[in-house]
Amino acid sequence: MSDTQPIRVLIVDDSLVAREMLAQILATDPGIEVVGVARDGSEAVDAVAQLKPDLVTMDIHMPKMDGLAATERIMAYTPTPILVVSSSVHGEGIGRAFDALAMGALEVMKKPEPRDWADLERIGNEIIRRIKVLARVRVITHITGRRPARPAGVRRAAGGVGETRGPRAIVAVGSSTGGPSALLGILARLSLAFPVPIVIAQHIAEGFVPGLVTWLDAGCAIPVRAAEDGSEARPGTAYLAPTGANLIMDGSTMRFRDPGSTQLYIPSADTLFDSVARSYGRRAVGVILTGMGADGADGLMAMRSVGAATIAQDEATSTVYGMPKAAVEIGAVETVLPMHEIAQQIEQLVVGEPEDQ
Repeated sequence: MSDTQPIRVLIVDDSLVAREMLAQILATDPGIEVVGVARDGSEAVDAVAQLKPDLVTMDIHMPKMDGLAATERIMAYTPTPILVVSSSVHGEGIGRAFDALAMGALEVMKKPEPRDWADLERIGNEIIRRIKVLARVRVITHITGRRPARPAGVRRAAGGVGETRGPRAIVAVGSSTGGPSALLGILARLSLAFPVPIVIAQHIAEGFVPGLVTWLDAGCAIPVRAAEDGSEARPGTAYLAPTGANLIMDGSTMRFRDPGSTQLYIPSADTLFDSVARSYGRRAVGVILTGMGADGADGLMAMRSVGAATIAQDEATSTVYGMPKAAVEIGAVETVLPMHEIAQQIEQLVVGEPEDQ
């Protein structure tokens, strides 16, 4: 795909209304061409192989073959950027949308509906922006993507159980495109008695934080929760920032702050990392994961400058090596690791003896 050619999009949805609405939205941008539509996952798999689109918008709940199975098949045999466009923002259905991310889809967005007509321009602009960004991601063959199940019989540590045994008192994480799967891969590897809080700034579409929290919580031994303004970050719990505000640490208290008028990514990893640097200094661990852009690089540099340990996901395991690369290039990163080794490194830093650091 060259910069002068339109982005070729395949729309997959069993709803005629949804297909037409998406097609009308995309038709407003001359840089995008809808090259086909599919009514179920089976049609989608065949259409991707035949049409070779630059991007697929994928519904989840469809007859014959659902979007989850279609995503798995496409990413195994004809890897193509996939944007999940789902009406399941709440309830059990949201888990399936995030399962698609674990199988190789890039991001998830709420499906536009007729009741959104008054706000359709904003929604349409956001869909177009996401498509233009994601269509340029170089995806890889992704045959397996099953989320790890919690071992049978595992009991969670109650909130607040466990004390910081090493020199580190908090872990702060920033992530974007590909982040949900990376977060699951890391959090699910942490031990049940992980002794410090984890605070996370994940760029995600509005309305999907509760679903992401539920999905991560189901796949991890440690509890995963949505951050609450004014609440204490408790040991052994991971907290996700809200979508419409920045999360900062005021000591061990989580607080929300309105984003700046020019802020591109919300919640901001830079803002979270900066606050952790001020509140915890060298007692913190900063982790920057897969994602587009450079959010988090400056904040991670602030953390490293006060003696915090800093980790970046490597290029080979990143869906998009943007945020980690930016942090590495400015010297903000102490250690670069593949995703599956980050949890072990975090635990060594948190529970290790001070003289070992």
